[in-house]
Amino acid sequence: MTKLRIKTLFAALALTTATLPVWSQTAIYQDPNRSFEDRAADLVSRMTLEEKVSQMQNAAPAIPRLGIPAYDWWNEGLHGVARAGQATVFPQAIGLAATFDTQLMGEVATTISDEARAKYNEFERRDMHGRYEGLTFWSPNINIFRDPRWGRGQETYGEDPFLTSRMGVAFVRGMQGDDPKYSKLDATAKHFAVHSGPESERHRFDVHPSERDLYETYLPAFQALVQEAKVDAVMGAYNRLNGESASASEFLLQDTLRKRWGFNGYVVSDCDAVEDIYLRHKIVQTAEQAAALAVKNGDDLNCGTTYAALTKAVHDGLISEADIDTSLKRLMFARFRLGMFDPPDRVPWSKLPLSVNQSPQHDELARRAAQESMVLLKNNGLLPLSRNTHRIAVIGPTADDVTALLGNYHGTPAAPVTILQGIREAAPNATITYAHGTELVEGFNSTGLATLIEPAYLRPSPNATEHGLKAEYFRGDNFNAAPVLTRVDTKISFSWDHSTPTDDLVIRGEFPADKALQNNDFSVRWSGQLVPPVSGRYELNAAAKSGFRLYLDNRLVMDAWDAKDSSSGKNASIELQAGKAYDIRLEYAKTNNQNPDVKLAWRMPGAKPPFEEALDAARQADVVIFVGGLTSELEGEEMKVNYPGFAGGDRTDLRLPATQEKLLEALHATGRPVVFVVTTGSALAIDWAKQHVPAILLAWYPGQRGGNAVADALFGNTDPAGRLPITFYKADEKLPPFDDYSMAGRTYRYFKGEPLYPFGHGLSYTTFQYSHLQLDRRTVSDKGHINVTLEVKNTGSRAGDEVVQLYMHPLSAPHARVVRELRGFQRVHLQPGEAQSVSFEISPEHDLRYYDDVHHSYAVDPGRYQVQIGASSEDIRLTKDFIVED
Repeated sequence: MTKLRIKTLFAALALTTATLPVWSQTAIYQDPNRSFEDRAADLVSRMTLEEKVSQMQNAAPAIPRLGIPAYDWWNEGLHGVARAGQATVFPQAIGLAATFDTQLMGEVATTISDEARAKYNEFERRDMHGRYEGLTFWSPNINIFRDPRWGRGQETYGEDPFLTSRMGVAFVRGMQGDDPKYSKLDATAKHFAVHSGPESERHRFDVHPSERDLYETYLPAFQALVQEAKVDAVMGAYNRLNGESASASEFLLQDTLRKRWGFNGYVVSDCDAVEDIYLRHKIVQTAEQAAALAVKNGDDLNCGTTYAALTKAVHDGLISEADIDTSLKRLMFARFRLGMFDPPDRVPWSKLPLSVNQSPQHDELARRAAQESMVLLKNNGLLPLSRNTHRIAVIGPTADDVTALLGNYHGTPAAPVTILQGIREAAPNATITYAHGTELVEGFNSTGLATLIEPAYLRPSPNATEHGLKAEYFRGDNFNAAPVLTRVDTKISFSWDHSTPTDDLVIRGEFPADKALQNNDFSVRWSGQLVPPVSGRYELNAAAKSGFRLYLDNRLVMDAWDAKDSSSGKNASIELQAGKAYDIRLEYAKTNNQNPDVKLAWRMPGAKPPFEEALDAARQADVVIFVGGLTSELEGEEMKVNYPGFAGGDRTDLRLPATQEKLLEALHATGRPVVFVVTTGSALAIDWAKQHVPAILLAWYPGQRGGNAVADALFGNTDPAGRLPITFYKADEKLPPFDDYSMAGRTYRYFKGEPLYPFGHGLSYTTFQYSHLQLDRRTVSDKGHINVTLEVKNTGSRAGDEVVQLYMHPLSAPHARVVRELRGFQRVHLQPGEAQSVSFEISPEHDLRYYDDVHHSYAVDPGRYQVQIGASSEDIRLTKDFIVED
């Protein structure tokens, strides 16, 4: 325990014993030998109403008289600790789902929680209690990715409730730890429930799913995380469900979560969802009514400030103080269970040092996770590439883009490896030519059509021997003030993502916390000299997600200073002389909620238009690797995005953006073999590519070592064995309306058309044979079990992974609706010629149940069913029938 904490606690004890002498000298809540329940109840009993209310909002202030430090409940850790400085970044959640590897998921979650605890330990040591500095993490997102248009689908584990449950349970267990007394940290199952777009309507829409869809698709993963993983927290959703706000729903939070499932944790609203209750859903008229409704129906914590109205709500008789106490005791119990009020030597996780963050072992795990997430969609023999390939053209808008590695809700990796960099490292003897080629999508502002200005052409002062520009970092946007940090930045290419350049310096004790830069309120001035290598007309390019301006020889050449509320990019065509030093100054201000992102680039004289440059590179190559698709700058959460095919974070067109499709077709027309590496968080209708391109590798948003993992797959260092956790639909497929939450015609379970690529699909560089499928019985009761065994053999010439998938298919069950349903999977590694027995256990009560909407309960139909074993939902290799007795 820090000296500051001990001093605060003793001071609080002295105050309480002096003013209320009936208390014992050691208060119950301060006694680490008492139960967490008793301590929480005792602490709540000592608070005033106003103090209680203050602790039920995510930014809970300190209560010095009770020794309670400030605490912000808002923390993110979807695929790595996010928004808290540097941290290991794993593949986006949809990529982790593609591994079909629950053991790996557990390792990843354990690593995330190690880094989270280590950061918290250091934050505590430095008396830092702000947002993203705590232990209550609002992950995982286990909503069902029912429609590929949803921009946040990348955060989920796909379209299948069973896969989502298994991955989610493994994630929660890894996050929360296995200590019998203390939680390592709190995971949060979100967004409860029936929430998957459209993003533009999420604060307003009312979902009316059928009972069967609700209980067979939307709720099972939440039930698994509550009852199996014992998840500590559940987050409500923005939308209404059958007229009730999901964040204040008696049906969801009381009847289902607590009464039926036995949930003992706490519930948090999505951010400002309580405000939506009265401002947008219009369920009630005032903040007091909304706050009272939410608490009484089971929402304990408000992400936002609407619960500040609870004090008046109590005085107005809308809610009792006892209701407040019920919720607050749950919250304080969570803080006690996390060890926040106990001596560190009692809490096993308190010894994790900051050095575990971004450790070599974690970096290697990020690479392995990315390797396992790679899905080989198509291969006509082009892959793996020969190591004797001499000339490689790497082309495309996401080839050298760090953003394409990260997805949303990500941390800041120390040394991310882009796909271009990974290919260069994997083929050091090849001549590799890179060309961006085209915009990500028409109208997208980016430096991508230019190249970053290399350090060799920049110097911080006239006589400097080092390269780069002098960087001065300021609090606010006043460049007349003294900078708080000065250094030399070699390149101008930064993406801090909800953090600042001083965050890690403060955590490591290398920078004073009181002078640190503040997120959304800092600025940078880069200055020095630009020395061009050749004479001619240069196209200077700067882009940022905030305001900036660029000066050359004190002349303003780019001005986007007023564009502080949106992404902006500017170009300037300027004649420059080789070897002449030009004074250059770039000023940038981060004053909005956009992720900080700034780049400075150019196109040198004589450079051809990007499209022609790409084709020239392709014609000179032995093989072309086209890297394209999407990034989280196009798809994500409630975004200000309006490009062709994209709106508000969601997608309006499943096809590859037209700019990229045109380039891909032109590259193919050169006659050079083309590999298409796809970056995306959702399904793309790449019909033309499937028909014409020799090889397609799906990389998702693969995390900090994604470039290495892609190269490992391309050159055969690893066998790509990821599987699709979502269905890829054809471009001309007419999907149900996006805002229709009926599952009919959606996902492999209910879709009766022909997919472009089916759920569970993924190829390999080797071949596998399935045989000897056996069931230990062919007749079973609804309460019984069947053991399923089979043999899988690697019949190829190289080692590889196979994901064995078990589906249940109804043959004569009158209430069945699903085409087939995943109920088991195992990822196995086999050497050439090696065989392995694989076993599953199925239970009709769990694996064949349907929801009886007449009797409002789960039931099992007697009748004939089929066990299907295969390599995807469409590639079924072995089947056996059995009967469920009445």
